Amino acid sequence: MAEGVRPEKCVVAVDGPSGSGKSTVSRRLAAAVDGVYLDTGAMYRAVTWAVLQAGADLADPDSIAKIALETELSIGTDPAAPHFAANGINVDAPIRGAEVTAAVSAVAAVPSVRKHLVALQQAIIVGHPRIVVEGRDIASVVAPDADLKIYLTASSAARAQRRSAENASDVAATEADLTRRDTLDSSRAADPLRQATDAVEVDTTGMGIDEVVAYVLRLLNSKVSS
Repeated sequence: MAEGVRPEKCVVAVDGPSGSGKSTVSRRLAAAVDGVYLDTGAMYRAVTWAVLQAGADLADPDSIAKIALETELSIGTDPAAPHFAANGINVDAPIRGAEVTAAVSAVAAVPSVRKHLVALQQAIIVGHPRIVVEGRDIASVVAPDADLKIYLTASSAARAQRRSAENASDVAATEADLTRRDTLDSSRAADPLRQATDAVEVDTTGMGIDEVVAYVLRLLNSKVSS
């Protein structure tokens, strides 16, 4: 897609495990097409923050579901400055903390929570002509009719290096936590992490961000112009 050219309408689904580059690539892609950006993982994190604030038992799916349905989410979709609030409180910082990170897979595994948030996500998609949506079940569940489906991946070592650089954390501990989350996300009964059959896999292990974004833009151009 030439610089300055954008499709009139497009939905791009970007799935993949943590540390594969989804957020950076998706935000850059959304800006390139003059569209909006939706981080569905942050929605689950915001609900998880609310669950933890309420002191709910993470082993009690009914309590988790009740809090999720009662939590009012405010979602900013500007790729240059995405933001999230839960019940009127800005949660951009706490949802990236260790406590939420450790608990989010348990909350995201509750089927009624997923059903509720998927409906919200689909409503947001319908409301925007050009949108890039990132998560773990976008191509398979949230936007199965997306114009382009991308599955970003990278080696576990590369993903751990990236995430530890972001969080100033120990690489080995980060890799162990990523492996834990990969296992939980890919083995849950409701909407597990998996590559959609018609998604294009992009291994970002040896690629820079500019290279990945340029490649995905070329794929999008071929899709929307065909």
